[in-house]
Amino acid sequence: MVLCTIFELTGALAVGARTAATIKNGIIPSDAFGGNAGVQLLAFACASAGAATWVMWCTRNSAHVSSTYSLVSSIAGVGVAAVGASKVQWGWSGGSGLGAIFAGLCMAPFISACFAAIIFMLIKVTVHMRKNPLPWAVWTSPGFFLIAGTVCTLSIVYKGSPRLGLDKKPPWYIASVSLGVGFGLAFLAALFFVPYVHARVVKRDHTLKPWMMIYGPLLFKRPAPEGAENLQAKVPNYAVIQTDTESDADVPPVPVPAGSNHSTNSGGDDIKAVPIDTSVDREKGAVAVTTEYTHAQYQQLLRDARDRHHANLRKTKGPLGWAMRYLHKNRLGAGSIHETHNLITLVKRVPAQIVVAFLYGTHYDIHTAQVGIHNSPEGRRMERVYSYAAKYPNEVEHLYSYVQVITACTASFAHGANDVGNAVGVWAGMYSAWSTGKPSASKAEVPLWQLGVTAAVICIGFITYGYNIMKGEFLSLMF
Repeated sequence: MVLCTIFELTGALAVGARTAATIKNGIIPSDAFGGNAGVQLLAFACASAGAATWVMWCTRNSAHVSSTYSLVSSIAGVGVAAVGASKVQWGWSGGSGLGAIFAGLCMAPFISACFAAIIFMLIKVTVHMRKNPLPWAVWTSPGFFLIAGTVCTLSIVYKGSPRLGLDKKPPWYIASVSLGVGFGLAFLAALFFVPYVHARVVKRDHTLKPWMMIYGPLLFKRPAPEGAENLQAKVPNYAVIQTDTESDADVPPVPVPAGSNHSTNSGGDDIKAVPIDTSVDREKGAVAVTTEYTHAQYQQLLRDARDRHHANLRKTKGPLGWAMRYLHKNRLGAGSIHETHNLITLVKRVPAQIVVAFLYGTHYDIHTAQVGIHNSPEGRRMERVYSYAAKYPNEVEHLYSYVQVITACTASFAHGANDVGNAVGVWAGMYSAWSTGKPSASKAEVPLWQLGVTAAVICIGFITYGYNIMKGEFLSLMF
């Protein structure tokens, strides 16, 4: 989150002004308002409110949503109501009209898919298809840092920044800077990263600390600890399907006939009923049992996963742990919410709810809070999907997590440049109309402080509430 905030702010302050100009004046020209600043102010306010309502609803329900296309569509709708459909820039309009914006919606997935396929195929041929992929992953890692550094730098420099003058640089300058950063990153990886991961995953040196990376090539001479050859490398478990030992979700459900509501054991305790569908495999003569969950049962699984996550948070120390324990202890009682005892409880819960609102997102673990484990609906879907995929050692997967940090930082920079520019474009138009009494000028520069404030608010948004979108992305992998 710290790196994400840094690069979001950097992207917004360095490049965000270009996108802001497109949103502010590219869809509805300033002269379409006929000099009436009040109409422009009201139109942009309605557009911002409409887009914000839709994005918040999608975020709350973990639905995929684009703030960019939500906002430009909202502005187009307001433009039709305010100045008429003929005044809205539906075409290309020099790259700032709706046609150009939505063309990117079609082109971006295809171009991204091509780049991703090429890079992954290169990794597959170079590393994964080897009999012993681990050494190949270690020694070729500088090459993949080169690719990541060059592509990420190219995406930043090519986009250009009016404030830094990058939008006026010639192609040779862009190419040389991109390649220079890529080769520089590859050299640093060969000097420090390769010796570090070699000692960590090949020698299985569990005593190695992250700060020891500064030793560089000297780590090749560092002897492996005694008995290290019998140990596993100390890396995270990247298995898609994992068992939750703290819940009963990994306990096989008790099959009962589809018409039954429940069954009991010899001790009289209720056993959770799970409707099943039995089918006979005629070739093998076996009976295949397939669990079918109803919508209510599936929702109960999600609630159980959430309750387990909250129970873990209540065990932690710090402000969030205190707040979760306080809210759990001071729950609403029986009766209507307007009864005296419930009103008193609501007031007592306010300080803890404020703490939870600001800190819950920073401690939300989308993996432990999901039901994508054995014998759950998502777990079975994931098992079916990933049963066709080749499995590679965790040590190999771990090496590429470092490259992923670079690409994630670049994605944050690009997000700050685009989404912050989108949001501040509407706000800049509203502020200009309100402060000057005239519609915002088409060439008016967006103040730097507005970019900074909008970027900071967006950062607060993803820190406190962004886990819903991450949870939605996680769920999408299971279908």
